[in-house]
Amino acid sequence: MDLFCGAGGSSWGAREAGVQIVAAIDLWPLAGKVHDANFPEAEFISDRLEEVDVTALAKRLGRIHLIIASPECTNHSPAKGNKPRCEQSKETAFQVVRFAEAFKPRWLIVENVVNMRKWSRYSEFKSALENLGYHLREQVLNAAQFGVPQSRNRLFLLADNQQSPPKLSPRKIKPKKISDVVDLNGKYAWTPLRRPNRAKATLERAKRGFAALGKKKPFLLVYYGSDGGGGWQQLNRPLRTITTVDRFAIVKPDPKYGHVMRMLQVPELKAAMGMPKRMKLESGRLHDRYARKTERQLAMAGPSKRIAQLVGRNNQPQFTCGAGSTLRPAPGTPMNVPRESFFHQQCSNRPLALHRSTCMLDIRDLQLKSIRRPSMTKSPK
Repeated sequence: MDLFCGAGGSSWGAREAGVQIVAAIDLWPLAGKVHDANFPEAEFISDRLEEVDVTALAKRLGRIHLIIASPECTNHSPAKGNKPRCEQSKETAFQVVRFAEAFKPRWLIVENVVNMRKWSRYSEFKSALENLGYHLREQVLNAAQFGVPQSRNRLFLLADNQQSPPKLSPRKIKPKKISDVVDLNGKYAWTPLRRPNRAKATLERAKRGFAALGKKKPFLLVYYGSDGGGGWQQLNRPLRTITTVDRFAIVKPDPKYGHVMRMLQVPELKAAMGMPKRMKLESGRLHDRYARKTERQLAMAGPSKRIAQLVGRNNQPQFTCGAGSTLRPAPGTPMNVPRESFFHQQCSNRPLALHRSTCMLDIRDLQLKSIRRPSMTKSPK
């Protein structure tokens, strides 16, 4: 069940791995519209997890093998600043325990900000999962390690009720840069950097960029949001973490105005988060009000985004994880193959192409370990 599914970034990763998405849950109405548009075959439940009758839901959905969840993270995150933390919001993580107890899936994955480990009840949360019979592995991964042009650290808690989950080890790859996804000379409109009513803070950030790089190189500004790193960054490295409050602008030299700027547009942000072009969002309009709504969808696709990975050994899967999805075997899985094996059957004949979420990750370069593909007459859908 795509618990805290957001815009469904992890569901994309899971589906790319060949699994069937059964259901998703999120209170945000816009998440429902986006998820329904991209996953019409899945059931979307718009409700607080605390209000869901999980026993009745388990009877209706039947057996599943994997639950992935991204509990509310802003009250753990440094992006929250000095604002008061809501303990009730943090404790949504315990809904994962409730759903795990009702559905009894073999695998769980919980994704959150790294600071979740500092939560006063984090040890209690892990103990509750262990008391249900799960072996746990805690691991921090960065989106840039998986070929995404965004630097985004996330904590992953992997759980398996049969054996210890394996360590997830990405191959060493050259990180993608933000310059790989931005369009410096294309269709988007630019405006003079120095124009009437331009915010003083924006000009100050640009000034710091000029001081470091000179005035002949384009660079990125943090137009809204936190001013970390001086409020600017070079284009030859991954984009800093995208949050729900950040907006980014590009500044470049111009023969007429000296320098011009424009906001990063939705297609560029999708690419920066590893999202496929064909993913549908609630609005394609790019003026400010709709752009802000759409950018929040993108940011929430990650934290509700997540990672999907398969490692198999000796014809049995060691672990399968995605982010925010309840999964079960796809139609057509051969009956002479263990039900759990459908995860690696569908990936063993092609590169693993999974997408992660509020940082979806493109994980084509993850190593598959000792997978032997069972004989089968027809690949599952």
